[in-house]
Amino acid sequence: MFSIRPIVFFVLITVLKFSHSYGQKVFSLRDALAEGVKNYGIIKAKTKYAEASKISVEQVKRENLPNFNLSAQHDFGTVNGQFGPLFGFNGLGVASAGPAFAQQNSNAAFGASYVTNINWDFFAFGKAKEKVKVAEAIAAKDTKDLDQELFQHKIKIAAAYLNLIAAQQLKRSYEKNLNRADTFRRIAVAKGLSGMIPGVDSSQANAEYSSAKIILTKSIDQEAALSNQLFQLVGIAPQAYSLDSFFINRIPKISEDSIVIKEHPLLQFYQSRIIASDAQSRFIKTTSYPVFTAVGVLQGRGSGFKSDYPTNQLDFTKNYWSGISPTRTNYLLAVGVTWNITQPYRIAQQLKSQNLISKGLQDEYDFVNQQITAQLQLSDVKIKNALNIYKETPVQIKAATDAYIQKSVLYKNGLTNLVDLTQTLYVLVRAETDRDIAYNNVWQALLLKAASSGDFSIFENQF
Repeated sequence: MFSIRPIVFFVLITVLKFSHSYGQKVFSLRDALAEGVKNYGIIKAKTKYAEASKISVEQVKRENLPNFNLSAQHDFGTVNGQFGPLFGFNGLGVASAGPAFAQQNSNAAFGASYVTNINWDFFAFGKAKEKVKVAEAIAAKDTKDLDQELFQHKIKIAAAYLNLIAAQQLKRSYEKNLNRADTFRRIAVAKGLSGMIPGVDSSQANAEYSSAKIILTKSIDQEAALSNQLFQLVGIAPQAYSLDSFFINRIPKISEDSIVIKEHPLLQFYQSRIIASDAQSRFIKTTSYPVFTAVGVLQGRGSGFKSDYPTNQLDFTKNYWSGISPTRTNYLLAVGVTWNITQPYRIAQQLKSQNLISKGLQDEYDFVNQQITAQLQLSDVKIKNALNIYKETPVQIKAATDAYIQKSVLYKNGLTNLVDLTQTLYVLVRAETDRDIAYNNVWQALLLKAASSGDFSIFENQF
């Protein structure tokens, strides 16, 4: 009687296998890009640097506001005076004001001073404006640095994603190759034991099987390494995801539109460095000019010593409130100019150094521009070659498959040897691997064009 138990078992195993496969979450390239931009440490750091630079611009603008100082002090001490010079070294000198007596006394009372001071460098030949421009140029540079880091990181993620897809495709081909090698190993061993073929065929079949197993193991190792690289760029822990099959089922549409690489994020960053250096040079130059300052001071004084204290040393009070109450007021309005006439000589070398830095940054810009231009030309060549290979792979696959089927049938019937069969197997494996990476190479070439043109949408708009 026919038993259905083996069939039921086979169906259950198949269902479980496919349910696991289809239940695995697909990790699309858009998901990888979104996670990478959000999680990658360098991106987060440069985002904060750009924000800090923007805040610094506002801080520099506020530095140009007038200084408005308020001070108050309450003192207790003697006022013995003496005619003679006094130099307050580093603010440590004490200037006690009072009449000059023939001898020291210990009369002490409270006193107070209240000062309001406003001073403003209202004209310095554009020094304040140039300082703000330096801060703005640095902020723009840090923003451009963030932009080019984001752009390059997207390119890296996309390249890693495509590399992992290619590795997975190659692994599947090597799995098929291992299965084919195992099939003919079993046939060769069986025929060898029965005496139908020489024993050396079974040894060779075992060697081919071992070689296929080694190749598969290496491809598994390569897949693991590329998977780890992708998830490092994405900024999340490696997980079991299925990649999007979109990139192995179709090729992109290649546009022939002209590209202007001056807008490349990397070139924009290098240009911003030049602009920041030039702004620094202009600021340094303004430090050699005079500074015009307006000053306003309002002062109130209080003292426990009375007006006739010089003639009557008993006319003072130790009352705190009497001593700190202001009884005299003074004001001062002034306009002054300060110019260190040796400053132009001081900064001459600094200005020369900064100008050389600007020229060096221009040389770096020209070098990167040259590299990007060459890379853009290379990308067009790679796209053309990748498309040509893609068109040839079906012909190669058909020829290799037909040859392999023919030799396998002949071998099973004893009409050819294992060496001839192995040669066709090599050709078939090479054709399958060429097919597996043909799609991927077109996408990789398009990604190279997006990277060299500075426009990621050239690649991103395709999926």
